[in-house]
Amino acid sequence: MTATTSQTIETHHEDMIHDAQLDYYSRRLATASSDRTIKIFDVDGDKQQLVETLKGHDGPVWQVAWAHPKFGSILASCSYDGRVFIWKEQNGAWSKIKEHTAHTASVNSISWAPHELGPILACASSDGKVSTLEYKDDGSWDTVSFDAHTIGCNAVSWAPSAIPGSLVQVTGGAPNVNIVNRFASAGCDNLIKIWSWKEDLNTWKEEETLDGHSDWVRDVSWAPNIGLPKSYLASCSQDKTVLIWTQDTPTSKWVKKSLRQEKFPDVVWRVSWSLSGNILAVSSGDNKVTLWKENLSGDWECVSELEENA
Repeated sequence: MTATTSQTIETHHEDMIHDAQLDYYSRRLATASSDRTIKIFDVDGDKQQLVETLKGHDGPVWQVAWAHPKFGSILASCSYDGRVFIWKEQNGAWSKIKEHTAHTASVNSISWAPHELGPILACASSDGKVSTLEYKDDGSWDTVSFDAHTIGCNAVSWAPSAIPGSLVQVTGGAPNVNIVNRFASAGCDNLIKIWSWKEDLNTWKEEETLDGHSDWVRDVSWAPNIGLPKSYLASCSQDKTVLIWTQDTPTSKWVKKSLRQEKFPDVVWRVSWSLSGNILAVSSGDNKVTLWKENLSGDWECVSELEENA
């Protein structure tokens, strides 16, 4: 099956676009560009209207990330300039409410934690460090920074807040959920690392290292686990492969499986799960985006393909 582009958005960016993210309700679109700006659009069906251009970064903006709407209309951005900005919309006007300067090199990836954990942002940098930025009730920000990958870090992705299969319905009461606080990072050392929060030490500790790629791991994505019996993690690399990692229980070993038998034709840049966690989108250097789904035999099949002419 081949998919076709349904609509094209004129962003008015003056250089390459690196990221585009819809908010929780798919009513706002934010784009990030090498022209050092972020643009925000109102989206109404097939109509889009540019409502704001955010300026402040001194280098290409690699990624943007919307916070959960329970925290307000908040957007994070990261840049080659080594900084992370937190933007907030109030009374129709956008302003920068936080500048995160814990890194000494390009910040390549940002990711908000599941809203159950609170307003926490994870940041991955070429300086080899990962940092977390947490907003506190008193208006302050807590920052934790630590060495993660020896050469540099390309991506971060949070685990769902609930362990698969942990939802227990209590008669006459609310569901009982085992909340977890962990995320994965992808490095230039060809590794994926899983980090968990240790309250007694007030820091992040390496829980496990996943070794399966032979070149830089460009992206990692933790699947939502609604209705899923186990944890799924996808990773992609400059080695032209995509790996699917599964974990049956929180204490069992991660098992890897290649998405396809042969390598992709080019570097694989991004992997992203659907909201239900059963469809994986893969973006590669051959200008194709492919959608994959696991069949009943446990093998992954390509169910759709989108190819751009650009």
